[in-house]
Amino acid sequence: MAQRIDVKDLNIYYGDFLAVEDVSMTIEPRSVTAFIGPSGCGKSTFIRTLNRMHEVIPGARVEGTVAMEGVDLYGDEVDPVAVRRQVGMVFQRPNPFPTMSIKENVLAGVKLNNKRISKSDADALVESSLRGANLWNEVKDRLDRPGSGLSGGQQQRLCIARAIAVKPQVLLMDEPCSALDPISTLAIEDLIAELKNDYTIVIVTHNMQQAARVSDRTAFFNIAGTGMPGKLIEMGDTATMFSSPTQQATEDYISGRFG
Repeated sequence: MAQRIDVKDLNIYYGDFLAVEDVSMTIEPRSVTAFIGPSGCGKSTFIRTLNRMHEVIPGARVEGTVAMEGVDLYGDEVDPVAVRRQVGMVFQRPNPFPTMSIKENVLAGVKLNNKRISKSDADALVESSLRGANLWNEVKDRLDRPGSGLSGGQQQRLCIARAIAVKPQVLLMDEPCSALDPISTLAIEDLIAELKNDYTIVIVTHNMQQAARVSDRTAFFNIAGTGMPGKLIEMGDTATMFSSPTQQATEDYISGRFG
């Protein structure tokens, strides 16, 4: 069940430093939302607040609300671990657990959540998750071999399989293709297009063409200068954002004049 996320008046801090200022946006379910903007403008910081990964950094905190279907993820009674179960994350570099087999990697999140699972259920979950990540046919005969033995693109799809095995509602992807070759990048982009049928997907990307190809809506972040907070400049339908943005800074960035 994909979920909608409503962000309101969000300020993100590292200690006293305001990293991202006053972001409000709605992230629609069963769609892909891309965050674009120059380095250091707060895209990755912001995406990490959507599953409370931001606060694992000492001194990091937020003000404002991030609500999923009306429930504030930062509410006093909300368990951050439960949030991360609902809002999965795939990082920039593929990070399968090196000592674990392909199968163990897929099940890692499920085991971490202390879910008791029978062997037959585990086998079914491994297959369905790997199929969901378009990886099953490539690895089905070597599930007990180390995940670290796969190619970079396969490792990233393994990390996506691991993320969807815990049955989240939202998938966050922080530059999931930046370490990959063009063919692997295309495979991940095709996969994102399929996954949005079941999940709410948010992707940070530096690749304008990728944002244009995979996303339904695009949010442009920018920063006025070093030491200044990142800000959301505008957000809208991707086709409109790329053809006729309302802000000059957005147009300059998309056309390659800076960033």
